[in-house]
Amino acid sequence: MKINWFPGHMTKALRTMEKEIKTIDFVIYVLDARAPKSSVNPKFQELIGGKPIIYVLNKIDLADDKVTDEFRKFFTNKNSTCLALNCTQSGIISKIDSAAKTLCAGKIEKYRAKGLTAILRCMVLGVPNSGKSTLVNNLCGVGRAVTGNKPGVTKGKQWVRVTPTFEVLDTPGTLWPSFSEEWQGENLALVGSIRDEVFDVGELALVLIEKLQKLYPNALSLRYNVDTQDKTALEIYEDIAAAKKFMLRGGEVDYERTAKTIVDDFRKTRLGKITLERI
Repeated sequence: MKINWFPGHMTKALRTMEKEIKTIDFVIYVLDARAPKSSVNPKFQELIGGKPIIYVLNKIDLADDKVTDEFRKFFTNKNSTCLALNCTQSGIISKIDSAAKTLCAGKIEKYRAKGLTAILRCMVLGVPNSGKSTLVNNLCGVGRAVTGNKPGVTKGKQWVRVTPTFEVLDTPGTLWPSFSEEWQGENLALVGSIRDEVFDVGELALVLIEKLQKLYPNALSLRYNVDTQDKTALEIYEDIAAAKKFMLRGGEVDYERTAKTIVDDFRKTRLGKITLERI
């Protein structure tokens, strides 16, 4: 399933990031824990260069705990650390601050040797609807950054002072012009990083059914009380419609209603805590 969504404001946002990255000490990179690999924007990787990174696996309450822990270890190395959390939870400032001081210890010590206090500046990056502005709001303690539960809400540059020695730049959620692999666009669409109007929800539901059959083979049968063994995605799709009694006049399947229900049930964890990717 081929999906592309790259509005004009994203090009402008990338240009802004290119200008500001020179003033940044480290980057906070927000990833959706349900699709961590798809949340990594190759354009961001080019911009970041060798800057230290704090990866934040967000929305862990919606993701598979075991897989989240595997990705947390995967994204941790000598120049980066990874925190698994919900951007709405309390205590985030101390976690981010501690990680930042460890990653930027060299600059802090250099300033201290001169009798100065280092002010760390960071940029918050992430694909649309990953939770970037929610994280910034949490760090500030007030709703200063514009947020919303749909992709493409933050559209301008926003610097925010978190503490006297810690400043954050919130940036618009940005994708890239085209996905090198179809599964990237599919997974981002499933987690809500791409506007629903951009893709066919029926096709997406079929993709989701196929993914669940591979990764969580009991999820659909437990939720909808249907037999999924040795059946195609379309057969399961239609069985779910029959089980939910989603029928049109004449006994035809209401494919759109069924598709929206399946995708919504995934997004709201009614199918369980699910991660769409593996390392």
